[in-house]
Amino acid sequence: MITPKDISATTVASARDAMRAGLYTSEELVRAVLAAIDEKDGGIGAYLTVDREGAIAAAAEADARRRAGESGDLLGIPVAMKDIFNVKGQPCTCASRILEGYVAPYDATVTARLRAAGAIPCGRVNMDEFAMGASTEHSAFHPTRNPVAPDRVPGGSSGGSAAAVSGGMALCSLGTDTGGSIRQPASFCGCVGLKPSYGRVSRYGVTAFASSLDQVGPITRTVEDAALLLQCIAGADPHDQTCLDRPVPDYAAALRGASTEGLRIGVPREYFAEGSDPEVLSLVRAAIDKAAAAGARVEEVSLPHTEYAIAVYYICATAEASANLARFDGVRYGARRVGPDGSLASLYDRSRTDGFGPEVKRRILLGTWVLSSGYRDAYYRRALKVRTLVRRDFDAAFAKCDVLMCPVAPTPAFKLDSTVNDPLKAYLCDAFTVPANLAGLCGVSVPCGRTAADGLPVGLQILGPAFGEPALLRAAAAMEALLR
Repeated sequence: MITPKDISATTVASARDAMRAGLYTSEELVRAVLAAIDEKDGGIGAYLTVDREGAIAAAAEADARRRAGESGDLLGIPVAMKDIFNVKGQPCTCASRILEGYVAPYDATVTARLRAAGAIPCGRVNMDEFAMGASTEHSAFHPTRNPVAPDRVPGGSSGGSAAAVSGGMALCSLGTDTGGSIRQPASFCGCVGLKPSYGRVSRYGVTAFASSLDQVGPITRTVEDAALLLQCIAGADPHDQTCLDRPVPDYAAALRGASTEGLRIGVPREYFAEGSDPEVLSLVRAAIDKAAAAGARVEEVSLPHTEYAIAVYYICATAEASANLARFDGVRYGARRVGPDGSLASLYDRSRTDGFGPEVKRRILLGTWVLSSGYRDAYYRRALKVRTLVRRDFDAAFAKCDVLMCPVAPTPAFKLDSTVNDPLKAYLCDAFTVPANLAGLCGVSVPCGRTAADGLPVGLQILGPAFGEPALLRAAAAMEALLR
């Protein structure tokens, strides 16, 4: 039997093994997760909606499949889904008023792959509206609190995903990472957060923010669990032409015998400059020192165009957001508002004015401006050129290193309401994560300790080359073992 209290210490792998051994059923596991949500989420706000009846029915089906001889790694495992994924029959609001009332008529590819593996999408977790934010305070419905320190943010935009796992209300969750939105909340909440390479996982059925940057990945308690979920969702998809047709390695096998012995670690000096919290830098340095003591070869490298990454990101991402969000017009789906004159123009105006929150409006305006006549060449095209330079910096670094190690964020989780009225301060929180998105790399956040004063989690960021997930996960598993 499993209880709601047990969920906090239950991993995907341990639940799989327990159900295979007959210690409990999937239905008992799902009911324990639902009870944990009831007990804990009132003070955290990780979930937007929970599909109780659907989850219990799916669990009963998983139990029947297990009795019939199936034994997949995710069979009967409940998964919390960021409210950006289409799950047939469930709401998909992207935490925005403009999509209130929208119910997904189909499954995203990642949802369909989870279902095929026997996993159970059990609820929708909170996020910054349309994935635009780093704190999950920009949800149209309510903010989410950090379970480790409820006066702090859980990070964003996948803050609900991280809070559900960290708070013992989910075994695992799926999120999206456009500029750090998996890795940063995982760091703030003390979880493992994996951003796969661009093109490794399908984005079909995932509401687009910035199409050249968005990527889907898991937030879990362990590196092993992240590998299990990536194994399920990775692979080519004819519905998404940006999803590359490349073989999917055996990620679980890549973890076997994980060690830092002989691992070539690059430490980018630009990520350790002044301006970051000294305790964050100290914890990350200490983790790298442990790797060196265990046989890794550590050397400093330079990523000289890092200083331009934030500016480039907020030009490219907002330009793409401006184009992608143009479809939300009050006509095709979602909330509809009409002005007093009843005209089509007033319908567009009122629907968007009432439907979009301030941060989304800010980014749409910025993106529309950088794409406008007279500014496109000066800003957008120039940003694309610098983006290429950022990628080349990483290419040069990976020519002599297997992985790079650095902080996930300049600070630990910050207090609620401390950046809501200071967008620049909020944007700078992404300084160490956006370069990987610009370059299309894979990256992971692994817990590396807690601050002495407040006990706040700090994440070690490990970056690998594009489609280098096997080596990345092996390094992450080795570091996870060293840091326990």
